[in-house]
Amino acid sequence: MERCRTETLRLLHRIPPTLGDRQWHPDFSPIDWHFGHIAFTEALWLLPEQERQQFHGPAYQKLFRADGLPKAQRCALPDRDTIEQYLGDVRAAVERVWQSAPYPWDQEKTRLWWWLLQHEVQHSETISFLSHLAGIDLGVNSQTPGDECPEPVLEATIVPIPAGGFYQGSEQIWAQDNERPAHWVEVEQFWLDKYPVTQAQYQQFIDAGGYQQSKYWTEAGWQWRSRDNVTAPLYWHRESNTQDHPVYGVSAYEAEAYAHFIGKRLPTEQEWERAARWSGQHNSSTYPWGEALPSSERCNFNNHHGGTTPVDYYDQGRNQGGCYDLLGNVWEWTASTFKPYDNFQPYPYRGYSQAYFDGEHRVMRGGSWATRSWGLRASFRNWYHPWTRQVLVGFRCAS
Repeated sequence: MERCRTETLRLLHRIPPTLGDRQWHPDFSPIDWHFGHIAFTEALWLLPEQERQQFHGPAYQKLFRADGLPKAQRCALPDRDTIEQYLGDVRAAVERVWQSAPYPWDQEKTRLWWWLLQHEVQHSETISFLSHLAGIDLGVNSQTPGDECPEPVLEATIVPIPAGGFYQGSEQIWAQDNERPAHWVEVEQFWLDKYPVTQAQYQQFIDAGGYQQSKYWTEAGWQWRSRDNVTAPLYWHRESNTQDHPVYGVSAYEAEAYAHFIGKRLPTEQEWERAARWSGQHNSSTYPWGEALPSSERCNFNNHHGGTTPVDYYDQGRNQGGCYDLLGNVWEWTASTFKPYDNFQPYPYRGYSQAYFDGEHRVMRGGSWATRSWGLRASFRNWYHPWTRQVLVGFRCAS
């Protein structure tokens, strides 16, 4: 949690204070609201009620609660120094709880700490993609791989994923409620693209008039495209030095239309997880490469580059079949609606996942360049409406 907070504060210090209280998209709160919400939520779950009261005054109760003000009314924020002080004061109080708590902690308390850690991770990623919308560079490195010498544009390559069973989901202490319980799934053989769809490949869809031909689109997708007059991904780059980077800032509708254009489809989340857990060690590994923790040699994550990298850059991150970038770089849309697994139990409150089992949210998998290590694993599920494009999301195709 201390490592995670250090990275959160690094984000805070890289974002100009004058840009933190603006709402960059109507579906999302201002950047600085997320910093305050991280502190508010940590106090809510970890501090005794009497000590919590000093951090949960009426103004902050209204402002920083997830179900408080509408997002458009969250711009009247404390100044940046006050928010940073709030983060520090709450953490100091929490550290006193750490020191006084009997150790070892019971499993339920440990699970709550893991949930809060990942809550901070998820809001930090929201901060990252809102910063990307605002044009703020958050990268640790000023140059991303491929900036100097563009590689030849990759051709589509597919990998056969053999039929077989695996345990979908996770029972690990850090697993979110929507990842539980782990359960056996049998998947028929299918083919999966070796790489996420690149900008060069997606350019072919644009050049062929893909946005003007309804035959490639689902009915809902065509209505969305026509209503919003969409003609390209939200984050669209035509520079020659990023043609072998993944396309991103696409809706699930755009991903489906491209897949239909080339005669393929999106993978189901069961197929995606089967591929991402298929390592050389066993059939249900935590990561595509096995059990070693994510590192800068295996995937693009934690704003290390502050943007995408070539899809064939991370040789050490491949699964057994040779698929690249299953974790990191960009999230990937699947064909699956976000639903509970059988015997689902909400945690730590009913609204965390259960409120989104509404048949309207689509599952994304894999993580992005902004995801921190604690949110990178083959079983992790993310979800958004299929028309969402602000998230750092791309896709790969299956057949």
